[in-house]
Amino acid sequence: MNANLDRELTPAQHALAEHLRLVSSGQIDEWIELYAADGTVEFPFAPAGVPTRVQGREALIAHMRGFPQTFDVKFVDVKFIETTDPRTAVAEYRSEGSVLSTGKPYEQTVITVIRLDEAGLVERFVDYWNPLVVIEAMTPDQAASGQDVSWPAGR
Repeated sequence: MNANLDRELTPAQHALAEHLRLVSSGQIDEWIELYAADGTVEFPFAPAGVPTRVQGREALIAHMRGFPQTFDVKFVDVKFIETTDPRTAVAEYRSEGSVLSTGKPYEQTVITVIRLDEAGLVERFVDYWNPLVVIEAMTPDQAASGQDVSWPAGR
């Protein structure tokens, strides 16, 4: 991951950078340690069959457990947008990689907003990504046009 790191990161920027590093390396057990007990991850543009909000460590770990078996992805070109609150970070970045089951590329630009609680743990993570890119990457080439493609279990 290459971020605009020519300066020291705020706590929220650091948490976001760690989130991206741990998710892309498949370290889900380490990733969950970034989150408050009642932390939430939100996907405002999630396709049908994918929750738009997941709350609490147990639910988060269950939701993310299958990520390493589904995606081989790196997050690159991380650009932080300045905020006045060190507990809030906004970043734009790209995903580069593929969906393991189809071999298709999984590449898109994402905007994320993260908010830390007073203890420095993630209380809210909002991920703005394009569901059409995910659906296309996860749809096998031989799938019939118009077939309903659901997000894999555990993700």
